[in-house]
Amino acid sequence: MKRREFLKGAAVTASAAGVSTLAAPAIAQGTVEMAIVSTWPRDFPGLGTSAQRAAARIGELSEGRINVTYYAAGEKVGAFDSLDEVAAGNSQAYIGADYYWKGKHPAWAYFTAVPFGLTYAEIDAWMKFGGGKELHQEVAGQFGIHPLQVGNTGVQMGGWFNKEINSADDLKGLKMRIPGLGGDVLAKLGASPVSLPGGQIYENLVSGAVDATEWVGPWNDYFMKFYEAAKYYYYPGMHEPGSQLTMGINASWWGNLSKTDQELITAACMEENAMQMAETNARNGEYLTKLINEHGVVLKEFNDEVYDAFYEAAEEVFDETRQHSELAAKVHDNFAAFRSDVGRWMLAAEATYLRQRNRVSGVTL
Repeated sequence: MKRREFLKGAAVTASAAGVSTLAAPAIAQGTVEMAIVSTWPRDFPGLGTSAQRAAARIGELSEGRINVTYYAAGEKVGAFDSLDEVAAGNSQAYIGADYYWKGKHPAWAYFTAVPFGLTYAEIDAWMKFGGGKELHQEVAGQFGIHPLQVGNTGVQMGGWFNKEINSADDLKGLKMRIPGLGGDVLAKLGASPVSLPGGQIYENLVSGAVDATEWVGPWNDYFMKFYEAAKYYYYPGMHEPGSQLTMGINASWWGNLSKTDQELITAACMEENAMQMAETNARNGEYLTKLINEHGVVLKEFNDEVYDAFYEAAEEVFDETRQHSELAAKVHDNFAAFRSDVGRWMLAAEATYLRQRNRVSGVTL
C-alpha cells in the first residue's frame, strides 16, 4: 500500500509540473509522462468516451506510474492537427482515425476504412494475421509514428440526407461531409466532399453549409441530433464498413520506453479495441429504435443502381491511389488480396447465417 501511495503521489507531482515536449519519456520520481491528444470532443458518446477510457486504462494498468494527461479535440490542438503534434514530439500520442491524414499519404486511409473495404472482424484479422499491422507500421513510420489499434465502430450508416437518393444523379452537386477515400468516391459522382471534425458537423448541417453528412451509426448520430436537420437516414455505408481507430505514438518516445511499458500500453489498446466494438454494437440497436420511434427518422436503403455507381467510382479511386507511390500500391494490393480470401469465408459463414437467422426469427428493418 505504501508503494501505491508513493506512486500516486509521484503522479500528481509530475502532472502539476506539466507535460514534457521531448520525444524521450519524461521520468520524474519513477513516473513516465504521457500526453494524449484526440480527434474527438470530450465526453462524446462512443468515440470520445472510448478514447478517454483507453487513456485512463494505461494509467490504471501501470498503477499511476505512467501518468497520462488526455486532451480532447481543441483542448491542446485542433482535431486535424493531432498527427503533426505527436510527430513533432509535443505530445506523446494521439487517438483518432488515420484516414484524416490521407492528404499526407493516401495509404493512411486503409488503416481506418476504405470504400468496399473490410468489416470489423475482417480488418482485425488483416491487422493481426494478414500483414496489415506491418504495413501500418511502414506507412506511419515515415511520419515518425508507431501505430496501435485502439477501437472500431463497425459498419457505418450511409448518411443523413434531406432528399431521397434514388440514382447516382441525385448526388450531383451535393455538399456532403465525408472524409477519406469515401469522399473521393462521392467527388467522382459529382458531389462536393467536405472534411469537418465531429464538433462542427451539426452547425454546418443546420445552417445548410453542407447538404448531407455521414458520421458513424445510430448511437453516435443520435447524440449529434442530426435528426433535427435531416429526414432520411441511409444504409449501409459503403465508405466505412469497419472503421479502425488508432493510437499513434511518437516513435522516438516509444523506442525509449521499457519493453514492459510498451506491452502495457499495447494491452490497454487491444482491450479497448474489442471493448469499443462491443459497446457500439450493443448501443446501435437501441438507438436505431429511438431514432425511428421517437424522432420519425425515415430509414432508407441505397438501391443497387446507386451502389453500383459507388463501386465503379471506388475502383477509379483505387487505381489513382495505387499510382501515388510504390508503398500505396503495396498496401492496396495486400488489402485487396486479403479482402478476396476473407470475403469468401465471411459470405459462406457469417453473412449467410445472419440472413437465414433473421429470416426465420422475423427480424426486419
